[in-house]
Amino acid sequence: MTEPAYVAVDWGTSSFRLWLVDRTGKALAGRRSDEGMLAAAKAGFPGVLQSHLAAVQAPDHLPVLVCGMAGAKTGWVEAGYVDTPAPLSAILKQAARVPGAARDVRILPGIAQRNTKAPDVMRGEETQLLGALGLDAAGEALVCMPGTHSKWVRVQDGTVAHFSTFMTGELFSVVSRETILSLAVAGADAAEDAESFKSAVKAAFAAPAFAANLLFTARSRQLLFGGTPAAARETLSGTLIGAELAAGLSGNVPKAGISLIASGLLAALYRQAFDALSVTVNPIDADEAVRRGLSMAAAAIWTK
Repeated sequence: MTEPAYVAVDWGTSSFRLWLVDRTGKALAGRRSDEGMLAAAKAGFPGVLQSHLAAVQAPDHLPVLVCGMAGAKTGWVEAGYVDTPAPLSAILKQAARVPGAARDVRILPGIAQRNTKAPDVMRGEETQLLGALGLDAAGEALVCMPGTHSKWVRVQDGTVAHFSTFMTGELFSVVSRETILSLAVAGADAAEDAESFKSAVKAAFAAPAFAANLLFTARSRQLLFGGTPAAARETLSGTLIGAELAAGLSGNVPKAGISLIASGLLAALYRQAFDALSVTVNPIDADEAVRRGLSMAAAAIWTK
């Protein structure tokens, strides 16, 4: 049986993912839970981590490398930031060690954009970028990373030059649950309405300044002309994503297209949105990207 070399952890705000990894970067075992930073801050980070280490039978001497919100100011140990322009290689050199831990536990830093006109931060996404693009990436890449807080990142020759965060996923959750538009989507089934989604993407992309108005049409169209709750839901989703894409694609788009780092439903949703706009996309699985990034960082930290 292959021997584990280290444990990799992606510790987000609301999610926790852990992999037992060998020296080749292969995952030997894995764990997932909803014990993200918010839950772990109450339960205790050491206890949460240890419960998952025990579940995968990680040897006591095995080191642990963490990325994500566990390194935030309100997390386990503040891991700081690498400032833009931020070489991805700098992430490998600034991991913070957790003091007093029974084993060697390190947390990777995030990236900060200390621009008074466009201040921004990321944690966890920098590790996905590292795994997706590598250290020797030449030329320019425009990267879209969908999520609760989507990131659009410009990388030049392996250095993060600029990035922007869009609260698209969180806005969808709030708008669809906490506003009058919740009446329009009430009872929506799992069936997709691709045409409503694509139409909303195109409308918001063409006129992002009207996004708040376009959102309301999910209700007014339903009241005046009928339509399913699923169509209303797709209108909300498409409008918010279309407005995001209008901003993300407003600058120079590399000839190679957009690097889309995403998994599951979000990957499919954003592929549909880009297809609606006839934009070339290079898909990269987000789970694989973060594991590769953690593997590269682990090799740099512990391989002599």
